[in-house]
Amino acid sequence: MPTFHYIDTHCHLDGEEFNTDRDDVVQRAREAGCKKIFIPAIDFKSCQTVLDTCIRYPDYCYPMLGLHPEEVRADWREQLAPIKELLTTKSFAIGEIGLDYYWSREFEQEQLEAFEEQVRWAVELQLPLMIHCRKAQNELVAILKRYADDLPGGVFHCFTGNEQEARQLLEFPRFVLGIGGVLTFKKSHLPEVLPAVVPLQRIVLETDAPYMAPVPLRGQRNESAYITHVITRLAEAYGVSEGEVCRKTNENVERVFGIQI
Repeated sequence: MPTFHYIDTHCHLDGEEFNTDRDDVVQRAREAGCKKIFIPAIDFKSCQTVLDTCIRYPDYCYPMLGLHPEEVRADWREQLAPIKELLTTKSFAIGEIGLDYYWSREFEQEQLEAFEEQVRWAVELQLPLMIHCRKAQNELVAILKRYADDLPGGVFHCFTGNEQEARQLLEFPRFVLGIGGVLTFKKSHLPEVLPAVVPLQRIVLETDAPYMAPVPLRGQRNESAYITHVITRLAEAYGVSEGEVCRKTNENVERVFGIQI
C-alpha cells in the first residue's frame, strides 16, 4: 500500500494514447496512491471522450470542459456554444483553456476572445478554471485582471516560469500553480524558483499525461502513477516530507475545486 495519497489535476486519460490499456493505467495510478484524476477537454469532440472516460471510472475521474487555445479557429463561437450547454450539468471546472502563441499567432485575436468568453463563464457559473499559457502571460494576465474580484479560482497549468512570472500569477489569490514532470528535468530551474517565491499552499500536482513524463521516465508515455517522482523532487526542493507535499497539495485541490479528497 502507498504511504501517501495525491491527486492528478491534469491528465488526458481520454486520449487515444491510452486506448489499449486504460484500465491498467488507472489501476497503476490507484496502486501508486492517486486518489482522483481530473481530465480536461480540448474541444467539443473531446468533451464527449472526457465524459465517457469519467463515466467509466465514477468517483475517480472528473471532467473539465473547454476549448484549448491551440484548437481555436475562426469558428470558435460555434465550437463554444455546445460546450457551454454541457458545462452547466456535466463539468466541475472549465478547461483546458488559455492562450498559446508558441507555434503561431495566426488566430491571436480569436484566442483572446475565446479565452475571455470562457473566463466570463467561470464568473457566471462559479466554476474554477484550468488555464494553459505559452508565450502569452502578459496578455493572459491582462484579461484575468478584468474579472479578478469575481473569479472563483483555478490552476495555472504546467507552470515552468521564473520568479517574476510566478509572483505575477500568485497575485490572483484563489489560483494555484500546476507542477508536473518538468520539475524533474535536468535543466529545470523550478527546484530553485518554487521554494523562493511559491508556498506549498499555492501548488497542485499534475502529469499532463501522456506528455512530459518525469525523470527517470522522460521520453516515455506519461501516466498518473508517475507523479510520485514529482512528489519526491518537490519534497527535496522544499525540505519537507513527501507526505507533507501530498497533504498540502490535496488541501489545495479541495480549496480550489470544492471537492473532498
